[in-house]
Amino acid sequence: GAYVPLDPAYPSERLAFMLADAGPRAILTHEAAREALDAACAGLDHVPTVLDLNETAPWTEQPSTSPDPTSLGLTTRNLAYIIYTSGSTGTPKGVMVEHCNVVHYLNWAREAYRLAPHDTVPVNTSISFDATVTSLLAPLVSGCQLILLPEHDLNLAALANLLAEGRDLALVKLTPSHLGLLEKHGPEVLHAKAARMLVIGGEQLLARQVEDWLKHTPETQLINEYGPTEATVGMVVYRIKPGTLSGEISPIGRPISNTRIYLLDAYRQPVPLGAAGEIYIGGAGVARGYLNHPELTAERFIASPFVDDDRLYKTGDLARYLPDGNIEFLGRNDHQVKIRGFRIELGEIEARLAEHPAVAEAVVTAREDTAGDKRLVAYVVPAGHSPGDEQTRSAWIAALRAHLTGVLPDYMVPSAYVLLDALPLTPNGKLDRKDLPAPDDDAFARQAYAPPQGALEQALAAIWSELLGIEQVGRHDNFFELGGHSLLAVRMQSRLQAELDLFLPLSAIFAHGRLSLLADDVLRRLLETELFDRNR
Repeated sequence: GAYVPLDPAYPSERLAFMLADAGPRAILTHEAAREALDAACAGLDHVPTVLDLNETAPWTEQPSTSPDPTSLGLTTRNLAYIIYTSGSTGTPKGVMVEHCNVVHYLNWAREAYRLAPHDTVPVNTSISFDATVTSLLAPLVSGCQLILLPEHDLNLAALANLLAEGRDLALVKLTPSHLGLLEKHGPEVLHAKAARMLVIGGEQLLARQVEDWLKHTPETQLINEYGPTEATVGMVVYRIKPGTLSGEISPIGRPISNTRIYLLDAYRQPVPLGAAGEIYIGGAGVARGYLNHPELTAERFIASPFVDDDRLYKTGDLARYLPDGNIEFLGRNDHQVKIRGFRIELGEIEARLAEHPAVAEAVVTAREDTAGDKRLVAYVVPAGHSPGDEQTRSAWIAALRAHLTGVLPDYMVPSAYVLLDALPLTPNGKLDRKDLPAPDDDAFARQAYAPPQGALEQALAAIWSELLGIEQVGRHDNFFELGGHSLLAVRMQSRLQAELDLFLPLSAIFAHGRLSLLADDVLRRLLETELFDRNR
């Protein structure tokens, strides 16, 4: 059978949709995820059999031995897993990956990444993303030892500790954003000769993101791996070596075995060397299609005009061939973006915003007004009169944010909300995205301004102002409602460590989002530290 990974951190409505759409026969869970599962199943017409790892009774009813594989009638074309990705229609779509697809990748990865039974590999990402095919399944079929790290360890503290301790790791799967987070844990992470290989994927990799790793850990192999879920994890790879990165962007490299890459124009004709074209992927990794979406499958999975009996996946990604034959990724040609490693369909967020009765029109974009901080911004035309005074506007934005938080994962909730009388249009009547304004301080869910009180609140407000790019921060403002996210929380953590010599757990930042509450918590910890030092 096939598996469908579900992240208990997702909103219950999203989990309920996935369960109803996939229709699994059974759900495997455990005590820590049971509350999220029960909430998701509450609205289902049919609840599958639930097998809880913490309960022994259900397992006694299961067969004690595995069936004879030859009696099942399974072939390489049976489904191996279904992973849900963001969908432009407002609901996620399930990508159907067959056994032949994933076995092809696993066989290649086992050999290319030289995985062997004596190796150790950490698993540090959610199973709901196909990065775990690299970090979980590839080591398993190679007989490696696995280290299961905390799934929502936002600042990668557990992984940083493994590296700093010099734990011999064969492979670590990361996003480019993760590299920056690891560096913030101190030079011992970079100088530790602990990881044989870092496999980097999920978003565009910049040369500056690997400079320190190339300098301080030359014995660690750095691999830039590209591939959408629809083509099974990674189909194009580039081995980064000192002196090989001549530009600002790392190439994504060349296709792996039994994979064909085409860069085509709007007429599906190959583009000249150096010209931008859309990436089409053919070969053994191309998935079956989208579950319960035959029209979308026919649109994105097409018959190859170049190879008989081959199918191509139309990625929507733009790239070009470099003179040396490697491929350079250039970005998206539609409304799909990647932020902090997460693939996001902007149309899904727009569709959810349009469901709110106070919204007449909505557009969502990804902006990078501050270098290195790409964030989602929603542009909204209100239904009826636009909120007038600052307090009413802030409450209105807070209501939109609360609506999206209830139906979308945190990483898909916009940081800022710009209210417009009308969306800007080009002379031919199309949306003019270039004319959408940068968000100002009024674009966030602000509380009635009250100035920070005391030196500690003022110091925190100054740090927030710099990190968030907001001129004025009040003591009642909330870090996350002002556009903060996990990566900015890690930067705040580093600033507090440097300026106050205080290590503040990320859990404290998430628990005390309001500035005054966080200041109280920081003060309490500083006092406890001072008393501890006195009594030693």
